[in-house]
Amino acid sequence: MEQASGDILAFHHVAIIASDYQRSRHFYVDVLGFTVLAENFRAERNSWKCDLRIGNSQIELFSFPDAPARTSRPEACGLRHLAFCVKDIGATVQRLAEHGVECELIRTDPYTGRLFTFFSDPDELPLELYET
Repeated sequence: MEQASGDILAFHHVAIIASDYQRSRHFYVDVLGFTVLAENFRAERNSWKCDLRIGNSQIELFSFPDAPARTSRPEACGLRHLAFCVKDIGATVQRLAEHGVECELIRTDPYTGRLFTFFSDPDELPLELYET
């Protein structure tokens, strides 16, 4: 399919609101390995905004006072989960376990034959590892 001028090329970023900014920052930076591009406290909103990157993926991590909890289970309409590409899913699951992060059993995608598993961030946002 030809791409018309102005068509979407890729995702630029995904925004995540954390209930505990420092805990989520630690998770995404120290556990998952994202790099901090910029970090700003917005006093007028009593809110943090942290731009994170790994590879070509970028996350905006926010904090807002009294943000309502996200419905994750049972699955609700809207964004279902974020999926991260990994080269060796077994090694990644082991490294996450060393940080106290529990993953589901590794399964095989019946349509692609690729291995995948799910885990959660500190606010129970479903995250997926997908072996490429």
